[in-house]
Amino acid sequence: MQIIPAKTWTQQKAFLDLPWKIYQDDPYWIPQLRMEQSGLVGFRSWGNKDPFYEFNEGQAFIALDGKNVLGRICAIWNKGHIDRYNDGVGFLGFFDCIDDLDTAQGLFNTAADWLKQRGCSVIRGPINPSLNHTLGLLIDGFNSSPMFMMTYNSPYYEKLFEDNGFTKSQDLYAYWGEVGMLPKIREKLLPICEQIEARTGATIRPVDVKNFQRDVEQFLHIYNRALTNTWGFVPMSLKEIKEMAFYLKYLIVPELTVAVEVDGKMVGASFALPDFNPRIKEIGGRISPLRLFKLLRRKEQIKAIRVLSTNVLPEYQMLGLGLVLLNGLVPKVLESGITDAEFSWVLESNAYSRGSLEKGGAVRTKTYRIYDRPIE
Repeated sequence: MQIIPAKTWTQQKAFLDLPWKIYQDDPYWIPQLRMEQSGLVGFRSWGNKDPFYEFNEGQAFIALDGKNVLGRICAIWNKGHIDRYNDGVGFLGFFDCIDDLDTAQGLFNTAADWLKQRGCSVIRGPINPSLNHTLGLLIDGFNSSPMFMMTYNSPYYEKLFEDNGFTKSQDLYAYWGEVGMLPKIREKLLPICEQIEARTGATIRPVDVKNFQRDVEQFLHIYNRALTNTWGFVPMSLKEIKEMAFYLKYLIVPELTVAVEVDGKMVGASFALPDFNPRIKEIGGRISPLRLFKLLRRKEQIKAIRVLSTNVLPEYQMLGLGLVLLNGLVPKVLESGITDAEFSWVLESNAYSRGSLEKGGAVRTKTYRIYDRPIE
């Protein structure tokens, strides 16, 4: 076995192809969109790199036995993280591997050596390639497919990490909620929210479809500031915000997005995305004009959603505006005919959000783990 950098077009194609081999018989696996994956890994030869790599570095590797690809990994040097935390942490992402400890060990050690050359003393992951994208190793909840933009892996991956010296750094949870719970929740919220609105002058409005790009960018700026104190968070650059806003405007259903304003200024927003994963599975993760049409057509007909984010600017966070946003989103969800919602991801250390969801009747269905290992 040898482990080599994925530099040529053929090697990069092998890197991107591997999950189709690993999961070919797994009914719950959903392929990633290949075009998006190539950008997030940093493959220039497959299209534009993600703006994440404007300031950061990554190197993809593949494990080979002759012509057979056994595994893959990407070592990620996040300069923004180092500048913010000064903790010597480098990252691994996009990990896939056959059920073989030696192959996994070779991949982990290769990524660690690459990061050590850049001054890192700890390797953390899987993070693909940052907390603003997909992350975590699924360790519980293998009986269903993941929601859109959530990760999935075989159960044996946990052993590959832990038998190679990785220990838990943080867990993240996904919560499931049945829409029938919402009327009772809103009945409890309504009088509280009316008091908050009267006290703060807050008003709820939908996303402005005529100025959709502007509104989405505004929300991402709020997201950047609102998560300042979140574990491991690194704010997105202006280019990252514009890139993400460009894609989100095609994915978001405006009717499932609400903003809260105080004195005419947007200070918070909540949005959900339809679960595109069944459609992505149908098109095999490959994009063409026809497949793109199949993916995005009639988004409002998708009856399962992932509630990604409810964020309020830090200076407004103690006013209860998160409840106002939730109260404003409930009628829209009920009117749309949505049947299921997943709230993900929620950090294990975020006791407030976890408590609110659990009191509202949401059920934890999946656990994702981020691991650390010292670099020798």
